Parts: sequence; structure tokens; C-alpha cells
Amino acid sequence: MKLLLTSGGVTNSSINSALVELLGKPVAECHALVVPTAQWGHPMCGPASVRGLVAAEPSWRHLTGLGWGSMGLLELTALPTIGAERWEPWVRQADVLLVDGGDATYLCHWMRESGLAALLPSLPDTVWLGVSAGSMVMTPRIGDYFVEWPAAADDRTLGVVDFSIFPHLNLFETNTATHAERWAADIGVPAFAIDEQTAIQVVDGRVEVVSEGEWMEFRS
Repeated sequence: MKLLLTSGGVTNSSINSALVELLGKPVAECHALVVPTAQWGHPMCGPASVRGLVAAEPSWRHLTGLGWGSMGLLELTALPTIGAERWEPWVRQADVLLVDGGDATYLCHWMRESGLAALLPSLPDTVWLGVSAGSMVMTPRIGDYFVEWPAAADDRTLGVVDFSIFPHLNLFETNTATHAERWAADIGVPAFAIDEQTAIQVVDGRVEVVSEGEWMEFRS
């Protein structure tokens, strides 16, 4: 799988160029599946925000509002009840998975429960476009700082990549460089703090930062 891990989506021309290169064709020719699941695990999200994501309202112009050729919905909490023989073809036919933010531990739980996590290694040409928790879920840990789901056993996530991500750098008062440095000191793995104008591209284990904004790298 090809990863484009962002904080705020496709917010500038550099990230857009990286996305198109990963897709191998224009966005307008691609079929996308939207994954809203992480939102249900975060107390600041709910029906209105999920509606906005799926309807490609202005706040989601950098993810679902990019002008995809077609777009469907993949709700991970439903998948265990319908059988892999139904939903696996939907995933395999998609060019890209648009994975929104929320709580990364909740998303991780349902990726495993649904079977999607196990399917990912068999999707070498599919693009994973993550926003916030949709990016963080691919890391080994998110840090207790970002766990909002009360049922989370700990802060561990999928570990598809070997680094962690501190998103929304300088967007909120609680996401400053100082907060990122404190978070990184306890995370125990290499890490990046990224703002809304930054993405991390991972293809075949090769990591590249794509940015028109601010980012920080921390070595463990």
C-alpha cells in the first residue's frame, strides 16, 4: 500500500502532486472509498461531522472535496456483520481510501475487528490518504496525549510504519512545538510533528516529507 499521511489533507500543490503521482492518474479518474470510522471514537465528532465528510462539505474540501471520479462509503464497524466476501471486492476496486480523523485507537480497533488491517498487505497499488488519526493509525504509538476513546487499552496502533506522528502543529494552543517536544520525549520511536501544509509519503518503506509549511523531526 502507498501511504500519504497528512494532518489536514491535500492542502497545497506539493501534496496534490504527490497524491497524483501515487495514484498514477488524475484525481478525477479515481474511485475513492471514504472511511469515517475514527470520528465515532472522538468526543468532538458525531453525526454532523460525519455528514460533512461524506457530503464533501467545505470543511472537507481537502479530502472528500478534491473532485474524485466516484466516491463510496466504507464504515468499518459494519463490516464484521456482512462478511468479507461482500466488502473485500469494494476495497480492491478502489484506487484510494480516504481515512478521516477522530480517535486513532478506535480506528485501529475497528481496522483489526473488520479485517481491513489484515487485507492491507495485499493492496500494493492502493493509496491510503490519511488525515490526522487516519494517518496516526499507521504508526506504532500515538502517545497518551492523543487517546480520547475511553475503552482504549493503551496508545498502541498498527505499526505499519516505524515512526509516530504529532498532527496539527501550531493549529491549536495545545499543539505547539513545545507540546510536540514533550510528546516526542515519551513516545520511544522516531517521530514527526507536522502542520496542515505537510504530508509524509511512504512507498516501499521509503519515507519522504512533502511540505509547504512547518514540520519537526525527532529521533528516538
